[in-house]
Amino acid sequence: MEQMVGKLSFRVQQLDVRVETKTHDNVFLTAVVSVQYQVLREKVYEAFYALTNPREQITAHIYDVMRSELPTLELDAVFEAKEDLALAVKNALSETMTTYGYQILQALITDLDPDQRVKNAMNEINSSKRLKYAVAEKSEGEKILMVKRAEAEAEAKYLSGVGVAKQRKAIVDGFKSSIVDFAEGVHGTNPKDVMDLLLLTQYFDTLRDVGGAPHCKTTFVPTSRTTADDTRNALLQAEAAK
Repeated sequence: MEQMVGKLSFRVQQLDVRVETKTHDNVFLTAVVSVQYQVLREKVYEAFYALTNPREQITAHIYDVMRSELPTLELDAVFEAKEDLALAVKNALSETMTTYGYQILQALITDLDPDQRVKNAMNEINSSKRLKYAVAEKSEGEKILMVKRAEAEAEAKYLSGVGVAKQRKAIVDGFKSSIVDFAEGVHGTNPKDVMDLLLLTQYFDTLRDVGGAPHCKTTFVPTSRTTADDTRNALLQAEAAK
């Protein structure tokens, strides 16, 4: 006479376990471990009679593995070692639960949740790093602009100097040609006389340009090089500048 004492399902089942523990750098976090398991057909007897509550047995093993592995890792390393942690849980469960008629198909670390204050601090650190990087990039850009601006100014001054040099050379060549032509055309003159005449002409041209300037009020033309005249001109200039 046969009698049914219970039922077992051969379907794949999932157990979600929340484990709260701390890391090597003393940060408390909650890890969610999902284990998918199935009863072995060839070990149905052991699966039914060996364990009173297989889910509690699996939960205890998960607690043991997670609370032995996580304290050896710092918080940043925990997020990077999710696959290693899941594999450690699966290996530990497979070694034990196979004896009791259960096959561990997969173990997954589905969530790692530190304290909210820790998450806020991590966000602040990340924000500060990005801000520091942005400031460094901005400074580097300003440095490049300053260097390029200095190079442009140096190039402009160089080209300006070349232009002034060519201008002066053209003026000297013009003076030379004028002196030669004047000396040849007017008998009894020498190059010094011609040079004095050219300088006098330039002197009057300068006076005309200064006198025609919009903001020019007074022009002092020295008529003597004596000390008294210099003193008088200096006093007049000081009075006009008030």
